[in-house]
Amino acid sequence: MPRKGRLSVAQAGKKGGLAVKKKYGRPFYQEIGQKGGQKVSQLIKKAKQM
Repeated sequence: MPRKGRLSVAQAGKKGGLAVKKKYGRPFYQEIGQKGGQKVSQLIKKAKQM
């Protein structure tokens, strides 16, 4: 059980995510999501060629 005044890993992650969202906005998440999806697509195509 977390000590008083300390954050759990989940709480810290949520707090960090909200801070990034506030600073950079929704388009930032859309852009990194798009980049991630493109990379996964490339990796799948590469794996199928093997």
